[in-house]
Amino acid sequence: MLPMLPPPALRAPSAWEQATTSSSIGRSAMEESCSSNWPATPCAAATTADKSNCTVGSTNNSPSEQVGHGDSLIYSLPYLPEDIWRHIHSLMPMSAAARAACLSHSFLNSWRFHPNLSLNFKTLCPRTSRGNFKCKIDSILRNHLGTAKILKLNVADEDSTYPYIDRWLEVAVTPGIEELTLTLHKKYIFACSLLSDGVRDSIRCLQLTFCAFHPMAELGPLRSLTKLHLCGVHITGDELESLLLNSLVLEQLRLNVCNKISFLKIPCVLQHLSCLSVMACRRMQVIVCEAPNLSSISLSGGIKFSLGETLTMKVLSMIRPNVVCYARAQLPSIMPNLESMVLSSDSEAVNIPMLPTKFLCLKHLTIQIARGTFSPSYDYFFLVSFLHASPSLETLYLDVFQEDMRHESIVEDSSAHLRQLPELSHECLKSVEIIGFNSAKSLVELTCCIVKAAASLERLVLDTLRGGDRCSGESNGKICWPVSNAVLKESARAAIAVRRYIEDKVAPTTTLTLVGTCTRCHSLAFG
Repeated sequence: MLPMLPPPALRAPSAWEQATTSSSIGRSAMEESCSSNWPATPCAAATTADKSNCTVGSTNNSPSEQVGHGDSLIYSLPYLPEDIWRHIHSLMPMSAAARAACLSHSFLNSWRFHPNLSLNFKTLCPRTSRGNFKCKIDSILRNHLGTAKILKLNVADEDSTYPYIDRWLEVAVTPGIEELTLTLHKKYIFACSLLSDGVRDSIRCLQLTFCAFHPMAELGPLRSLTKLHLCGVHITGDELESLLLNSLVLEQLRLNVCNKISFLKIPCVLQHLSCLSVMACRRMQVIVCEAPNLSSISLSGGIKFSLGETLTMKVLSMIRPNVVCYARAQLPSIMPNLESMVLSSDSEAVNIPMLPTKFLCLKHLTIQIARGTFSPSYDYFFLVSFLHASPSLETLYLDVFQEDMRHESIVEDSSAHLRQLPELSHECLKSVEIIGFNSAKSLVELTCCIVKAAASLERLVLDTLRGGDRCSGESNGKICWPVSNAVLKESARAAIAVRRYIEDKVAPTTTLTLVGTCTRCHSLAFG
């Protein structure tokens, strides 16, 4: 027979005081609960509940039980097995679980088994002094010995915690843990000894931020690890390769700002690896990936990469100068089965060529060319090459915002002749959004070409500013993103261009949305 525990009950202060004075778990739960945006003390919540004469969760079949009288009244649910209460408790967010432990002997007992711990200054000390931060972490981890399955610990902004990290991790990282997310100190060295044989059997996700990590081949296999995220971690390419060779079921590898790595080799034994992201690793020069089933890759910088198998590639994100031209010229032959592509560049000096090669499977395309001023010689119209090459394209997102538009404005030339591609026809394109739409003649030509060619177009959004949050025109304290006078003036010209050259070409089945200046925010700032 399963052990039985009294069900959760709301208690008056006297009962609370008895519980917390007899249990350090109750005290740590109280500390955590009082740090959230809940009643000032658990006792206050209990007293309020008692005075309202509530019967928690009573039903016709299982009436609630009333015990005691006056201030000591307890309203309880029907008895349930201990493991059921623990399961219910485990589904609560950590702060709510801690508060429940303050109000119920049953939840107080199951608090030590709560599997998900998220410990950072914001959740533990939003209104108290920093001096309590270490004590709270220490108390919570001490009362969860060997029970945490998910631990998220962020102490990067608290230098005083550095001497305690080893002790905390030795207590918390035990066999059975499944997810470990640590944001530490740059000088801290994550000890491989923490990854014992039992931990290596259970851990599925390892995320390390701001520390050093030096795994070697002797570490042993991580039999369950599917996600590895390293950000700001001091680790060499050889050390990472040793770790990868011990992670045969790895599915996702993300590296951010790992500046000790210049050459990354991903071995062919990683049969399950499907997602690779290498961002802002400024010393990275070469990536050789032999994993046979990679389907998603994100890269930033001028990294040379070699992929053993490219036909499986479905999702690509690249950030580098001139990436738009590079992608159109090179990628159709390298990754012919791409379905989603994001291209980000801060400089495009070369116009996109019109080529016969195709992205036959491409459905979603995002192009971001962000810089203060574009060269007046850059021709937006040639972006239509992607439309021509992508017969399956469904969504197009184009961000061309610039602070100072120096292209030829079509508004200033009323006799302008617009280039067209009458042979272009597109049956799948449904949604187009252009951020930073302006009155540049070549951009207006591109938009007109899209409108005429896309027979199935349902949505066209032309945002003449920089996108982002808007105030919705209400006096709720929220304001639109500030922009310069030059941008405001160009926004007005862009609106004229839309009404003069584009609006009447939009089919009745297409919803055209023109996003311009905000009369409330922008008139206040620049009026």
